[in-house]
Amino acid sequence: MRKVFFSGVSFWEINMIYRKEFVMKKLLMFMALFLLVSLSIGGCSPKEEASVHLAVEFVDHAASAHIARSQGWFEAEGLNVSAFDNYMTGMALAAALTKGDVNAAYICLIPAICAYSNGNVPLKVVAGTHKYGYGLLVDPAKIKTVHDLENPGIRIGCPREGSPNDALLHKMIEKYNLDKDKILSNIRRMDPSVVLMALKMGQLDAGFCCEQFPTMGEELGFQELLTAQDLWPEMQGSVLVVTDDLINNHPEIVAKLVKVTERGIQYIHQHPEDAAIITAGELSIVGNKFLPVDITDKTNQLEIAPEAILKSLTTKMECTTDIDPKIVQETIDYLAKLGSIKSSFPAEDILDLRFLK
Repeated sequence: MRKVFFSGVSFWEINMIYRKEFVMKKLLMFMALFLLVSLSIGGCSPKEEASVHLAVEFVDHAASAHIARSQGWFEAEGLNVSAFDNYMTGMALAAALTKGDVNAAYICLIPAICAYSNGNVPLKVVAGTHKYGYGLLVDPAKIKTVHDLENPGIRIGCPREGSPNDALLHKMIEKYNLDKDKILSNIRRMDPSVVLMALKMGQLDAGFCCEQFPTMGEELGFQELLTAQDLWPEMQGSVLVVTDDLINNHPEIVAKLVKVTERGIQYIHQHPEDAAIITAGELSIVGNKFLPVDITDKTNQLEIAPEAILKSLTTKMECTTDIDPKIVQETIDYLAKLGSIKSSFPAEDILDLRFLK
């Protein structure tokens, strides 16, 4: 074959060079496309926002969460709340934490401590929601003074051991120097909502329960003989807890949860009437639609009126995200004394308050 040269290089050689460059460009484009597709379906794809499986108690202790949910504040903060479950008691919620069903919860402090100590649940308390929020309702026709609770045949309802109400029961025995055996022999263990129903049906003469039930009981003619304020000064009521996995791997999510909680608390203080209407509405919906049938049948007989919630939020509880570590330590030590937890431990083991302003 005849070769033609140009500046010392043959046309045939130039052609081969171009062909090689063309093949290399095609190969590089193919490799780039392959790499792009691999990244899009592989582990280097954009990280999906972690979901929050949130749980609350079926009481106005979680008013800030109910308000935030109704106002869309979780979504506004970019939180992916995959579930918003309601539990009749803090003890039931603690059991869910123990099983790993939830990774964030608005729960009474005492069940949270029990879940941490007895259930080995790796969790942290990151904010408060309120102080106090519990009381002793009595039938005023049968109970005139605290000492009347010792009388034979008096029926006293109280949630089970390891609950805030049980701790207050023992605080009452100690403060008023009551006969422990007589009091405990009169105790009937049941959930807070059932306490109020049993009082209404004449099956109890007195009962410890958590807000909003004492306030609702007053509307029915019962007397709140003792409050948490009477029995335990500065008692920490409910708190926001998160699992160690959530706080360690997604602290930005925890920060947003605390921010939303603070916003809910502020709303209660700035717009108490609206907060009461929202909370009463949320609790009524839950009672009608989301709880087990046997519980729904009971709670349907108890009207959750905004007026009762308003009184509960503004006079029976001190709504705040603040937490005093000394009170938490006092609570831990008292539960250990009662045998509700295996042993005492430092409060800092369960507290992580860095997200509070």
